Amino acid sequence: MVSTQLLPRVRYTVLLLPLVAALAGCDLSVGNLTERATEEWTRSYPLAAGGEIRIGNTNGRVEVEGVDGSTVEIKAEKIARSATETGARELLPRITIREDVQPDRVSVETEKMNGIMIGAAFEVRYHVRAPKGAVVNVTTTNGGIGLTALSGKVIAHTTNGGVTAKELTGGIEARSTNGGVSIDFAQLGTERVSARTTNGGVTIMLPDSAKADVTASCTNGGIIVSPDLTLAVTEQSRRRLEGRLNGGGTPIELQTTNGGVRIKPRG
Repeated sequence: MVSTQLLPRVRYTVLLLPLVAALAGCDLSVGNLTERATEEWTRSYPLAAGGEIRIGNTNGRVEVEGVDGSTVEIKAEKIARSATETGARELLPRITIREDVQPDRVSVETEKMNGIMIGAAFEVRYHVRAPKGAVVNVTTTNGGIGLTALSGKVIAHTTNGGVTAKELTGGIEARSTNGGVSIDFAQLGTERVSARTTNGGVTIMLPDSAKADVTASCTNGGIIVSPDLTLAVTEQSRRRLEGRLNGGGTPIELQTTNGGVRIKPRG
């Protein structure tokens, strides 16, 4: 005879068995999602001078290239992955992009999918051609950010991925959690420059004539300043450095927890 005190526990175990069996039969590894379906999404918008461009993404890389003119051109590649070709094709229409367009603002965002996704994955890769002087605000969770030839203020935030910027002439706020940050300035303006990451290195490349007030700090790593730069150090330790580059000017803040900081001239 079974004790009545054991009945609830026995019933609970029996109910769990189908769920455990179902999960054991599902391979959640993205490496096994060998089939894929793709679709290209393109848009073109006029933007007022000094307007803002916002790109919000969840999974996938975002690249923004500064160009002449007043038109924003966005090309997005939607990618659905599954273990079967049918599964990938069925997932593709669920990848949606929301638009919010005003004369002085263009906002595009990958919408989150409802429910739990098992045996499938998706990403959206954005390539944006933007007016050089526009304000650019980019966020993504799983993916890198690439920025080229922008002169307006830039905000670039990612969680799992790096931030790489080339030929900038304006200010930037770059953030990452798991990834490095690398910023190359063709010319240093007056807007504040801030680069931070938790797990990764921070590198900044400056023209020889750049004037800046530099603050750099790290927890596990070192700080290296190229001897080719004229930096008057006002405070220095293994984990922190402050100094004036060519007499001081634009505020530059560089910070990492697990990684080093490098400050060097362009080229």
